[in-house]
Amino acid sequence: MAEGNHTVVYLSEQVIVLFSCALSFLGSSLIILTYIIWSDLRTTPRKLLVYLSVSDWLSAVSYAFGAWRVFRTNSVDCIVQGAISTFANTSSFFWTVAIAVYLYVFIVRSSQRVADSLVLFFHLVSWGVPLAITIAAVSLGKIGYDASEVSVGWCWVSIEASDRVLWMLLTGKIWEFMAYLTLPVLYILIKRHIYIAHAALSEYRPILGNRPQSHSFSSMADVKLTLIPIIFIVLRIWSTVRFILLLAGSLARQHPLLVTLHGIGNTSQGAANCIMFVLCTQPIRTRLCTAVCCCNKCREEMQYSHDAPPSLLPGQDTSAHTEEDNTSRVRTDR
Repeated sequence: MAEGNHTVVYLSEQVIVLFSCALSFLGSSLIILTYIIWSDLRTTPRKLLVYLSVSDWLSAVSYAFGAWRVFRTNSVDCIVQGAISTFANTSSFFWTVAIAVYLYVFIVRSSQRVADSLVLFFHLVSWGVPLAITIAAVSLGKIGYDASEVSVGWCWVSIEASDRVLWMLLTGKIWEFMAYLTLPVLYILIKRHIYIAHAALSEYRPILGNRPQSHSFSSMADVKLTLIPIIFIVLRIWSTVRFILLLAGSLARQHPLLVTLHGIGNTSQGAANCIMFVLCTQPIRTRLCTAVCCCNKCREEMQYSHDAPPSLLPGQDTSAHTEEDNTSRVRTDR
């Protein structure tokens, strides 16, 4: 379990984390591909989701490399992996909050112009701040081998840094804490605004008639608004727990179950976003099913054309074709 200040990462934990990274990699890739393929889906909120998916994609790749290697020294590849995962993970926090801020301004403040004008600011903050922090940490030698004390095989803040707690906060934890506070507040305000709007329209429903399909869409949107902050907190809380246990000097941070949950949580954001915003979004799910069905249909048609007898040439008469078959049979009999 533990050897001094070193947390042992077992093979079972490696396999689970690598599988989680693979799911997140595929999920993030699917979000990006659907945005590229279908131009009518290129709305601003989904564009922001793509930027978040790029961060999650980088996180999944860097975490997978770290979990596969399970570093034990301050090697060059350890520092490179730690720098990439630090940048991507911190950027993911910023983009997650940016999406919530955009939806709040767009829905609650009812100002699409203001919301769209924030996109440039989101880019400057969500890419610029993590990049500046990562460059500073690498330049000062703060990124390196951390003995898996608050990681699962990958590198983060070096265990040799005297001010490692400060740099743990700067390279992730302080932004994680801010997301814990910001996301629930923003999504509660959005849900409250939507609820009030629906209540105000309730008196007109007998006139407008029943709209079961739109009601199902709004219900799904309401569920997503509830799940977004909950899923974020559930996935990230295990990393926070291990960080707090590290500050308290408790060896409980090295428990295999807690280490496994930490590994799954830190590497599953891309998969969770794919489930919510691709697989559980009916228009996109329908298109994906149609694309898969078309591929299967084309495959069946190709198989059928391969097994079917040769077709007649243009202008060739059916009777001539039949006579040729009869002649060939006679020759065979002879």
